[in-house]
Amino acid sequence: MNIIETEKWLSVEQIADHLGVSKETVYRWLEKKKIPANRVGRLWKFKASEVDEWIRAGGAEENQEKIKG
Repeated sequence: MNIIETEKWLSVEQIADHLGVSKETVYRWLEKKKIPANRVGRLWKFKASEVDEWIRAGGAEENQEKIKG
């Protein structure tokens, strides 16, 4: 029997903790539609691997400049 391990979906609080940023920062990224996320009803869910790749690609840096500017 083949068991496929799937990556867990994380909440806003969990992804903020994973990244070491505040929930408010995650919500700002969501408002700008930059951070990779999926909406499940009223909740936002994240895959840590997708968010990590977005960070490595410089997504957060670009966003911070636009937020500050």
